[in-house]
Amino acid sequence: MAQAQLAVPPPALAAAPQTNKWIVAIAVAIGALLEVIDTSIVNVALNDMQTSLGATMSQASWIVSSYAVANVIILPLAAWLGHRFGKKRYFIFSLVGFTVASALCGLATNLPMLVLARVLQGLTGGGLMAKAQSILFESFPKEEQPTAQSFFGAIVIAGPAIGPTLGGYIVTNVDWRWIFFINLPLGVLAVLLCLSALPPDEPHTAAQKGIDWAAIAMLAIGLGCMQTFLEEGNSHDWFDDSMIVVLFVLSVVSIVLFVRRELRADDPVVDLRVLGHRSLWAGSILSVVMGMALYGGLFAVPIFAQSVLRYTSQETGLMMLPGALLTAVLMPFAGKLSRRMDPRLMLVLGALMLAGSLVMLVPMNPMTSGDDLFWPLIIRSVGTTVMFIPLSMASLGPIPRKDIAAATGFYNLTRQLGGSVGVALLSTLLVQRQAFHTAVVAEKLVANDPVTLERVHMLTGAMMAKGASAVEAKQRALSLIHGTVSQQASIMSFADTFWMAGVIIVLFLPLVLLLGKPQEGVKVEAGH
Repeated sequence: MAQAQLAVPPPALAAAPQTNKWIVAIAVAIGALLEVIDTSIVNVALNDMQTSLGATMSQASWIVSSYAVANVIILPLAAWLGHRFGKKRYFIFSLVGFTVASALCGLATNLPMLVLARVLQGLTGGGLMAKAQSILFESFPKEEQPTAQSFFGAIVIAGPAIGPTLGGYIVTNVDWRWIFFINLPLGVLAVLLCLSALPPDEPHTAAQKGIDWAAIAMLAIGLGCMQTFLEEGNSHDWFDDSMIVVLFVLSVVSIVLFVRRELRADDPVVDLRVLGHRSLWAGSILSVVMGMALYGGLFAVPIFAQSVLRYTSQETGLMMLPGALLTAVLMPFAGKLSRRMDPRLMLVLGALMLAGSLVMLVPMNPMTSGDDLFWPLIIRSVGTTVMFIPLSMASLGPIPRKDIAAATGFYNLTRQLGGSVGVALLSTLLVQRQAFHTAVVAEKLVANDPVTLERVHMLTGAMMAKGASAVEAKQRALSLIHGTVSQQASIMSFADTFWMAGVIIVLFLPLVLLLGKPQEGVKVEAGH
């Protein structure tokens, strides 16, 4: 999804040779585009993956969330890795790793193998996005940087539009494995372009410097256990299961130890001291909430379209395409508007539009068509566009320049984490609410209910008219009624998730009052 990223123009840097700079731009843009597409392309293929690998919906959500969690873990390390090994070496290493991981995803024969390959994809993909924009800044002279950044932003923002549609076409006409295999030729092309066009790393970029591996381990354990707790808690009856209790304790203890260690460190991996700035902690909470609502909703809509409306993957991708394209088209205009309008006001307007679009999705039913979903998805896209850049400006703009780098890292961490938690929470909520509604509806359809008895009698007669025996006809009638109950319970569970996501957004909007106006001279660029 497109998001705002703070970019303070660096000192003038030597440009790459005239014949190479656009090759550099194309090379790093391909790498960034691969990372963005693989964030969204999997959504429309989850049903096919679930069936192929014999997984439940809750388990299949790990294919999405494992990638996001791995991105979260690598974000604090990306700057250090680029400095230690060189930006060119690290970027090419990330490209090669991402390409290999894509091949492993396509070759996966079971869910654990696919999730592991997705983790590798996330770890290497985080490096692609973290370094692509900084390489562009170094490759273009100052007067050409706006053109380069516009080119880069247009390609990156197109990712969410390309992903679902391309994924839907591939899954419908070929096989879900090819949504990963298609990365191979592009990855090889990007590697060759980077090898030939990127300038060599300067010697000082490879200077040795230690890293707090213990802190990184604590962060990885904390996030990993928390995600597993959220994913598996419902199917294991939460705290009635000893494994879930252990995961919860490990998550809490690891995160507490991580925070304690980082607050005492001279050179922390994540500088938590910047949370002393009011606008940052308020904006980070909003970032988590918006990520939950946005990415959770993006996860739920394709699932609803495929499981309830019986859309193919290709039809689902085409349904999501207009809204995603609109986001890419409107992003430059939102950036210009944010320089003339108070970003806090834009944030409120965008958040209310996003919440309203989620509420508009609540009345969905088996008779819902693509036309009924068109406007809610369009309004959601406009709200997202209006909201994301102002949220970054209002959260990071008031931060002093000396703290901007650390604040940006923490802010991006919360956004990625919010999306991952949103997918996990909403998938868990779907399972819980479907079980609840199934029980409630079934309770009303008691055996001595006249309406139910009449319905069973009518369906039984219809089956017998087609040649079925009396016993077989009644079994088929009861099966049809059970299917209807399950479908209605599923629809009501989706309505509950959309309601909850919309209400959460509105409840947290008062935090906007704690945000501030950006400082003069601080520029927010559109990015991933």
